[in-house]
Amino acid sequence: MANLLEVKNLSTYFYTSTSTVKAVDGVSYTVDEGQTVAIVGESGCGKSVSALSVLGLIPEPSGKIVHGSIRFMGTDLLKLSEDELRRMRGRRFAMIFQEPMTSLNPVLTIGRQIRETLQTHLGVSREQATNRAAHLLGMVGIADASRRLTQYPHHLSGGMRQRVMIAQALSCEPELIIADEPTTALDVTIQAQILELMKDLTNRLGVALIIITHNLGVVARYADLVNVMYAGKIVEMGTARQIYHNPRHPYTLGLLRSVPRLDHPRGERLIPILGQPPDLTRLGHGCAYEPRCSFRVNRCAEEVPPPLNTGEEHFSACWQYKELDQTTRSGS
Repeated sequence: MANLLEVKNLSTYFYTSTSTVKAVDGVSYTVDEGQTVAIVGESGCGKSVSALSVLGLIPEPSGKIVHGSIRFMGTDLLKLSEDELRRMRGRRFAMIFQEPMTSLNPVLTIGRQIRETLQTHLGVSREQATNRAAHLLGMVGIADASRRLTQYPHHLSGGMRQRVMIAQALSCEPELIIADEPTTALDVTIQAQILELMKDLTNRLGVALIIITHNLGVVARYADLVNVMYAGKIVEMGTARQIYHNPRHPYTLGLLRSVPRLDHPRGERLIPILGQPPDLTRLGHGCAYEPRCSFRVNRCAEEVPPPLNTGEEHFSACWQYKELDQTTRSGS
């Protein structure tokens, strides 16, 4: 099967008067049709910037994609003009942003905002767009859709606003949706509802989904493939089962150990990741995770490890992945 999206050696930098921030540095991954791929990592690791790069929304002139290619159904998005990219954005691929209250226009009705997308990309009439908008609100579980179309974002709860964002993203039936921390501002119950809704809709409609998150619970239940990011690079890549049951990078292991688990004894102490994320303007010659890593050896400080195939299409950018594998298998 041909890849729906292929990101290869993507590097996106931000320039200040005194330094260069390597927010995304040589990232490569693929997404197939109907697949759900998660990008996981701490705040500041480059997750959102990589997504904005795909959509062509990097703010210029401070930000710039300096290297790589982004192919969507064989078309290199980096070679398109702004007008060509704008016609694809929303129509062929769409994004659900992190905070719906700041992403939705507060002075326009919900109906106006969904209709605008439909009329711009599909050229339908106002009546057709209104009917389609009402259908979409019903699809995402919003009752009394006709009345909701006349309301403004502040009339709706956080969960309902997020459902509106999902409806807007689905409005033109895109092949790919990117969801950037789609449940961050929601309580736990509503988070589960939104994630179940997104998974159900993508399965029914055959839409591919990229979920950007720091929540490993999302990874376990909803993702097919997982990319773990640290300091602008993907440090581990594999299926959700591989990542959870056999992590091959110390950072992934650290993330898993710092999250409460129902299958562990009650009251068990969590193991935090010591230290702080690195300064992306002052990265050393070796692995960026080396100062925080308990498995480090001299080579880690001197040479950046490439993605190493650890078996069954499971990749890890770690010189010590074999020792890490022995440690996790022994349960220590």
